[in-house]
Amino acid sequence: MNISGKTGLTGLIGCPVSHSISPKMHNLAFQTLGLDYVYLAFDLGHSDFQKAIEGLKEIGIRGYNVTMPYKTKILEYTDELTPAAQLAGSCNTVIVENGRMIGHTTDGIGFMRSVQDFGHNIIGKKMSILGAGGAAAPIISQAALDGVCGIDIFRRKRPEAFAKTAAFADKVQRMTGCTVRVYDFADTEQMRKSFAESAILVNATNVGMAPDTDGCPIQDPSLLHPDLIVYDIIYNPRRTCLFDMAVNAGCPTHNGESMILFQGAASFQCWTGMEMPVELIRDQIIS
Repeated sequence: MNISGKTGLTGLIGCPVSHSISPKMHNLAFQTLGLDYVYLAFDLGHSDFQKAIEGLKEIGIRGYNVTMPYKTKILEYTDELTPAAQLAGSCNTVIVENGRMIGHTTDGIGFMRSVQDFGHNIIGKKMSILGAGGAAAPIISQAALDGVCGIDIFRRKRPEAFAKTAAFADKVQRMTGCTVRVYDFADTEQMRKSFAESAILVNATNVGMAPDTDGCPIQDPSLLHPDLIVYDIIYNPRRTCLFDMAVNAGCPTHNGESMILFQGAASFQCWTGMEMPVELIRDQIIS
């Protein structure tokens, strides 16, 4: 990789970041397209966050990704938010233009593009989603913006958090026209009804993620049916307990690797104006 005096800086901020495949993805894409950019990972776990953000802007960074635990904190420092970021209340991509920081979220774009890439069309159809945390909000927001007709959210019924999710659901419904409802995770009869009406079930919880791979967000395999697409956004491990349960139920089943690929591609386009060579990245890094 040839670093020059004109090399544009992009990167990732968060804590931890050492496990991320984003540097490999973006740097391979830059090299393939002959772009004079570099992508680095910055662990801000023990940093003054505000000073770090101001420093990145001052040194002329072109843009960067934001991962946990800063996807909401970064909103305080942006000068502008895209409609998707406003709706989700979350930002995973910052674009720096003329000294201004524009907050965007490509997580939901990555999800929707990956669903399309798998050969599914969920526009005008209903979705059920497990969880309402950091991963869920961008997915729900983008799905509603893109034209999914209804979304049923299942989350643990802790009063304050449940009320917050209900307020978010109301905002999404008002701004998009998509019918969004919130239900208690323990309401298995409603879950059965929602899954029966849905084209796709999304697990946006961390249940089943390494190292606690024995967990499964649902316990009853009879809730699943062969016409239900099951998309577990976890990608480590590639096959979770839910993934295997869905395979055994005859469901079309996918993990989160393609979502990572396409959210990265959307960020790449924000910074460079060019399409990431996704098939090359998939073959050499994701697969």
